[in-house]
Amino acid sequence: MKRIEVDGLPPEPLAAAGLFHQNWLDPIERALGEGQDVLVTLEAADHMHEEWRKAAAAMLARKHAPRRVNLVAGSGPSLDATADYLAQAPGVTGQYFRAAT
Repeated sequence: MKRIEVDGLPPEPLAAAGLFHQNWLDPIERALGEGQDVLVTLEAADHMHEEWRKAAAAMLARKHAPRRVNLVAGSGPSLDATADYLAQAPGVTGQYFRAAT
């Protein structure tokens, strides 16, 4: 599973969603188009970011099925544990997870 680390998103949700789509959508879709499953990691953010992140995960999964793609926010051991779990969970795709920090 290819891991793509998204960083540098602004704290304002609309601006963060715009920057995500502008700068990160192409590399994610390129990896999916090459037949790779993708795990997108993001910095933790407050609840106001959940809707755009959930929507991005779901739309990418639908568009690129049967490839798997999930978004995970967080850092440290919790993020790594979630990534390890998802790499071994072939039925999980199109989800947004918040790893405990």
